[in-house]
Amino acid sequence: MTKHTVADVRNLVLAGHGASGKTSLADALLWFSKAVDRKGNVADKTSFSDTDDEEHKRGFSVDSACLHLAHQGKEINLIDTPGYPDFVGAALGALNAAETAAICISSVNGIGVNTRRMFAEAGKRGLARMLILTKLDGDNIDFSGLLGVIQATFGKACVLFNAPVSPGPGLHGIVDVMSHASKAPPGCPVDLAAARTALVEAAVESDEALMEKYLTDGTVTDEELAQALPGAIRAGTVIPIYCVSAKKDLGLAELLDGVVKWMPSPAEGPTRVATKGKGEKAEKVELKADPALPLVGQVFKVVHDKFVGTLAYIRVLQGTLHPEQPLVNERTGKSARTGGLQRMQGKQHKPVAEAIPGDIVAVAKIEELNIGDTVSHHAGGPVLPAFVYPLPMFGLAVEPKNRGDEQKISTSLHKVVHEDPTCHVSRDMQTKELVVSGVSQLHLEVIQHRIKQRFDLEVITHEPKVPYRETIMANGEGMHKHKKQSGGRGQFAEVHLRVYPLPREITTAEQFFAEFAVKDRFEKLRIDHCHYDPAFNFGFVDTIVGGSIPNQFIPACEKGCKELLERGALAGYRIQDVCVEVHFGKYHDVDSSEAAFKTAARIAFRNAFQNARGVLLEPIVHLEVTIPSKYTGAILGDLNTKRARVENQDSLPGDLAVIKARVPLAEVARYAAQLGSITQGQGSYSMEFSHYEMVPANVQQQIVSKAKLAADEDE
Repeated sequence: MTKHTVADVRNLVLAGHGASGKTSLADALLWFSKAVDRKGNVADKTSFSDTDDEEHKRGFSVDSACLHLAHQGKEINLIDTPGYPDFVGAALGALNAAETAAICISSVNGIGVNTRRMFAEAGKRGLARMLILTKLDGDNIDFSGLLGVIQATFGKACVLFNAPVSPGPGLHGIVDVMSHASKAPPGCPVDLAAARTALVEAAVESDEALMEKYLTDGTVTDEELAQALPGAIRAGTVIPIYCVSAKKDLGLAELLDGVVKWMPSPAEGPTRVATKGKGEKAEKVELKADPALPLVGQVFKVVHDKFVGTLAYIRVLQGTLHPEQPLVNERTGKSARTGGLQRMQGKQHKPVAEAIPGDIVAVAKIEELNIGDTVSHHAGGPVLPAFVYPLPMFGLAVEPKNRGDEQKISTSLHKVVHEDPTCHVSRDMQTKELVVSGVSQLHLEVIQHRIKQRFDLEVITHEPKVPYRETIMANGEGMHKHKKQSGGRGQFAEVHLRVYPLPREITTAEQFFAEFAVKDRFEKLRIDHCHYDPAFNFGFVDTIVGGSIPNQFIPACEKGCKELLERGALAGYRIQDVCVEVHFGKYHDVDSSEAAFKTAARIAFRNAFQNARGVLLEPIVHLEVTIPSKYTGAILGDLNTKRARVENQDSLPGDLAVIKARVPLAEVARYAAQLGSITQGQGSYSMEFSHYEMVPANVQQQIVSKAKLAADEDE
């Protein structure tokens, strides 16, 4: 049986920017709490968190790691996450498995792009947040300045719970703000009495009775403060700041004490809402962290291990997970035996008898579990919403280096995609190549090395492909008569169709049939043969009268049109935001066939597309660049050459500037190297897909000409 209760569990995600000391802190906490028999170290590749060869080689995390320790009778689950924006998928997945986000900030380097992003993402999910100032034993630390920058960036809710004594190489202690408020030791850069006042003022914000008492009496006792703090932290009016040095093992006890005392248990965290039933019978259900209720868990991480096989990491949200009962995947309705539950310590694992709400366990060899899947012991249970991840924008065409590895590359890439939702694989219909898409060039490099390391597969890659799209700006008509006779039965089909721009606001079949495919627009509409495909925002409408195309050939016409969606009509890119209306045709009793109508419809669609002001769309990304202020002019000048629209420009504390702009992806495909060159390596950036926009005419002409040239060479 489980020895701990739900109230004994604390789930903590270590998040923040790269090189902020998250992994070193995790290793120090494991060692300090005696959860492991040696202290892990990133530098000598013995970390319990960074266990992948790629992490050892690069010296930073590329995936999340699940760890656990015990402190004062409480079970603390730690999830160490990557800090670089290139691997943000793992960090976002981990936030969904916890009640508390511990945002690490390097006292040497300060706030980075991903610090702000993880702080905001944790806030969106309603998590309790705490800030951990790491590397306080480093050189050139301006503690007061850093504190000012933090409060200016994240607000006055960020208050010190403890403070360092002699920050820098001479760091030799950490003092508690509450118990030492009257007396600061020599070398403490903080007025502890003022720090306690700031803490009290933030805490009473969420408690009206305490606020009234404070305004009347001017004081709050330590007992009253301790009672108010957990609620204030959950409400977000208090965001604790803790000070640590992983190298000197200072501040670790205070940090763990704070996690146990103030941070929410699974029963006190944000309410999870799931959906039970489908269609009109669907209802919202609030999950409760009660071990006696029916099981509801969610997969937040999947790993393909050489020796263990597929490991799916599950956060139990409600009920109790028993290994002897079949586990049902609510997405597929299929059930499977787990083969036991494992509690992970990085790559090490040990079996556990059961898992209650708040527990994080891994199950092996259930192949069909995907990240975001809801699991239970009985089909038809509540289903949690899928996780949302950034759209991968950088593409590389890949092919195996050795002949005969075609099947192997497909299987390997499928496994990589299965464990990384910010990586997609598709087949380019024009070039017949496999295209791997990721968040950035670095992300794709790591994927490439991972394939080699895990599956002993070497691949050849080509220049990143920008995922342009094709659409139309006007209505158009087209037809094609497909006729072939070469002895015996011939081929005959004639298809006439019209095309219409389909508003991008339409995203579901219900919307399509309510707002677009209506009798007012299509008088002869035959609703039974009309369909909508949300992947392409593509509608197919049938208005055939008098059987000019027999009913049995209408699906073939739709298939022909859909073939062109992947092939493209201008430059070989996917078509989107188009509705096709098939309104007339001709057939032959003997020579007509599905294949003939499929071909005729495809070519008719292409002709109509070219008559409807076909245009290319390009992906626009939201770019946020953080730089020392002295480089602002140079960065703005560079962005002007990239067709960028600068939307906001702000000064940040610490003589930094942040520039937010929307830029065509094609212009910033190699931005990491360019930014490093301009700022001498001092700039950082994050990039996220924003929307698609029409390509300027001169740029479109170049892309189309290049595509035609490539097609001619292939022929």
